[in-house]
Amino acid sequence: MKDPIRNITAFQLDVLKEISNIGAGNAATSLSKLLNKAVDMEVSRVLPMHFNEITEYVGGAEHIVATVFLRIQGDISGNMFFVISTEAARELVKDLIGQAEEEFTEMSYSVLQEIGNILSGSYLTALSDFTGLDLQPSVPSLAIDMAGALLGEGLMELGRSGDYAILIDAKIGLRETLELTVVQNGGGHFFLLPDPESFEKLFTALGVQNHGSS
Repeated sequence: MKDPIRNITAFQLDVLKEISNIGAGNAATSLSKLLNKAVDMEVSRVLPMHFNEITEYVGGAEHIVATVFLRIQGDISGNMFFVISTEAARELVKDLIGQAEEEFTEMSYSVLQEIGNILSGSYLTALSDFTGLDLQPSVPSLAIDMAGALLGEGLMELGRSGDYAILIDAKIGLRETLELTVVQNGGGHFFLLPDPESFEKLFTALGVQNHGSS
């Protein structure tokens, strides 16, 4: 069976990037209100990525990262990860609660979970607006651990029907420090894994199910 994500076309990726940019804009607006500071969020690229490459891409198996995971429910189903370095996560927490924390506390977890909820919710809302599909996120779960532990086995378990995820690279940070944050901390990474039967349904709803395919 062909992996639908591996065979995604350049045009379909362009469509997803456009939707992702709209979702990022909505997320930045929501985070700006939450932080009472100007937040920017930009999507730099969207591309398929093999599971074997993902752990290395976010810094290596032993790199400590914060990961928000949620299940996409509704007319289509799938999974979504938001992965951010702990350095960038600490900056976001500091911006929100107004003080730096050396260790991740219960408050830090709540803040990061809310940020993950806003980011994923904004993306799914943009996707729903474009497709007319009812898409709802599950309650997000947050974990902070080595990337290998969080992503390696988790992605393999989720990807029984394929070996690829859609990478959505996003720069996120306060407007005045965005470039610095991105350079130092690598920004954030979304990994979108629509279930195989949902992949076709999603692109049919977008009207680009066969566009550019050979």
